[in-house]
Amino acid sequence: MSLEKILSIGGKPGLYKLITQTRGGFVAESLIDNKRISVSVQNNISVLSEIAIYTLEEEVPLKQVLERIKEKENGQESSVKPKDSKDKLEEYFFDVLPNYDEDRVYASDIKKVIQWYNLLQKHDMLDFADSNDDSQADAKDEEE
Repeated sequence: MSLEKILSIGGKPGLYKLITQTRGGFVAESLIDNKRISVSVQNNISVLSEIAIYTLEEEVPLKQVLERIKEKENGQESSVKPKDSKDKLEEYFFDVLPNYDEDRVYASDIKKVIQWYNLLQKHDMLDFADSNDDSQADAKDEEE
């Protein structure tokens, strides 16, 4: 599954899967408890495919950061917990993304990335390799 259908909603814990659009927003399903909620466009919503992490040279898409964590952890849950100390989180993130910008990426951001990684890993949603194939297949279907 691609990150284009995975959302973070301000003020709500965890991640949500986009189910369908409505006139005033959309319906999303929680990855934590599978409950569906109606979300208006006034909510602070972030699509994971649009999120990037600052490095000293550029912004690295969240997808690449999650792939690096997956490689480091061999597809398993992260070895650090989101509630670990700031130093431990920063040390872990430095292993994953050695040139991340320490002035612009806060410990709270690292916690969030680790929480998201663990949630996506738990739901087996970290296989991004075929997400490009899916969009190409969708485009091909639309042409026919």
